Amino acid sequence: MNEERIPRDVVTVGGSAGGIRAFRALLTHLPEDYRGAIAAVIHRSRSFAASRLATVLSRGTPHCVVEPKDDEVIRSKRIYLAPRDQHMLVDDGRIRLNRGPREHFTRPAIDPLFQSAARSHGRRVIGILLSGCGDDGVDGLIAIKAAGGISIAQHPREAEFAAMPSNALIYDHVDLVLPIREIAAAIAALTNGKELRT
Repeated sequence: MNEERIPRDVVTVGGSAGGIRAFRALLTHLPEDYRGAIAAVIHRSRSFAASRLATVLSRGTPHCVVEPKDDEVIRSKRIYLAPRDQHMLVDDGRIRLNRGPREHFTRPAIDPLFQSAARSHGRRVIGILLSGCGDDGVDGLIAIKAAGGISIAQHPREAEFAAMPSNALIYDHVDLVLPIREIAAAIAALTNGKELRT
């Protein structure tokens, strides 16, 4: 009896300290043939120029990184970066932005993105936690896994700041713990309908 193939086409990524470098490396290694869309929250200074980070992340990769507008329809093969000082949520195929209260002392925070994706898209979601301090994103990864999605953490030994992925390992039964290059390969495989051993 064959198991039903689940489209894992909603990829959510979170990072904090060291997260910009880790996310840029992830995009550098990400094959062009991945499917679905990627939504990312990377903690950054509120004074960081509005569109500069998206430009920096796009440089040297074949991928298009954009800061979305509220209520924007999510398109396949697009990478959405949460704008500074706004939470970014995924809701029924659309991006929602708001200036709700800070979570984990930050806005945007990772947990709102992960939790909203889990509520809206359930088993279709891949949650990835990269380098960072603190535990933002851990509750979100737990929600993704509870909804039937896949949870991935950057290997703490590779992360510039290991606390965030280490906390994910402590508090959640993360499906995969991988270095950046292998996370990129996992995204390509999962979004193209392959199941990986966890």
